[in-house]
Amino acid sequence: MDQPKVERMLRLMQYLTGNVNYTIDDLTDKLEMSKRTIYRYFDTFRSAGFVVQRISEGVYRMANYRRQDIDLSKIVYFSDEEAYVVGTLIEELDSTNAMKQGLKRKLAAVYDSTNIGDYIGNKGNSATIGSLATAIRDKKCVTLHQYASSHSGKVRDYTVEPFRFNTNYIDFWAFDTGDGANKRFKVDRIGEVEVLEEDWSHEAAHHAAPTDSFRVGGEGLEKAIHVKLKMNLTAKNLMTENYPLSQREISQGEDGNWYYEGDVYGMDGIGRFVMSQIDSIEILEGNLLKAFLLRQADYIRNALGFSPV
Repeated sequence: MDQPKVERMLRLMQYLTGNVNYTIDDLTDKLEMSKRTIYRYFDTFRSAGFVVQRISEGVYRMANYRRQDIDLSKIVYFSDEEAYVVGTLIEELDSTNAMKQGLKRKLAAVYDSTNIGDYIGNKGNSATIGSLATAIRDKKCVTLHQYASSHSGKVRDYTVEPFRFNTNYIDFWAFDTGDGANKRFKVDRIGEVEVLEEDWSHEAAHHAAPTDSFRVGGEGLEKAIHVKLKMNLTAKNLMTENYPLSQREISQGEDGNWYYEGDVYGMDGIGRFVMSQIDSIEILEGNLLKAFLLRQADYIRNALGFSPV
């Protein structure tokens, strides 16, 4: 990237984080660039993990925090999977490599942790995520306007206490003040987030169920479901590419094959993956997984006009 372009981007970032709210027209005049270029830079910021929010017509802000001590870990997001991959790559560097310790120190300085796999985040849906992150930090209630619920099949508003994001910010945990229950909400099903002045009043009841490597939550389950698979290299590669966290539960056997062994909280994640690679995977443990696949096979036969076996 050429130096003048970097300087313009840094100046734009400075205007977006300053004490004055500038309109897009103001920014085009100050930076001597087109609106199209400014919006393109917004996309660049978002793709790098920054939150750029529209606060009113034609006015945008970056990471609109009330406190003076801005926390970079709340501006730059790493997903659980991204953090795991980055952490793995760092650990693979030779112990004598000065870059290894330097990277770990910098990440620890930003995230207050030497294990960035503990940090969860996302680059997409920046405005929605930014509002929810603010509410979680300040312990405020929010209204999820026009939330499209697949469970009820309805679109309506929910007033909730959001308290934790899940893997890759695809969804988050919140206490539904109307139903008095903890629920998971999908970020991309929200029409708009309104942060309320009302503080949390049910924090003691907040509880988030665990999530497995295939992004399925364990709410409502008494215990996890143990599964063991035997895979060829193609299936192993596809599993780790699509579900990076599964790499922690995969090992290579003396026979040259690859083995996944771990606990899951439902069949939708791992089951659909096994279906896509059914000729490359053998189920060694997991009767519930086998039952799921048989049901899916019956659905497919019915859809194609064949009678179940």
